[in-house]
Amino acid sequence: MNDKQPHDCELCAYYAYDEDYEEYCCEVSMDEDDYVRYITGGSRNCPFFRLGDEYKIAAKQ
Repeated sequence: MNDKQPHDCELCAYYAYDEDYEEYCCEVSMDEDDYVRYITGGSRNCPFFRLGDEYKIAAKQ
């Protein structure tokens, strides 16, 4: 994947459906520093992105 393009969360292995909130969300437990850097644009790419297996992603749906 091109490092200059932001990652697509929907392709990430950590992007999963949360039944309590009834929506998809990131399951990564970031610390405050990582989260602030990611939100403020200090890092264009999520440091925790891991390309998910398409079959496992489809099974989550």
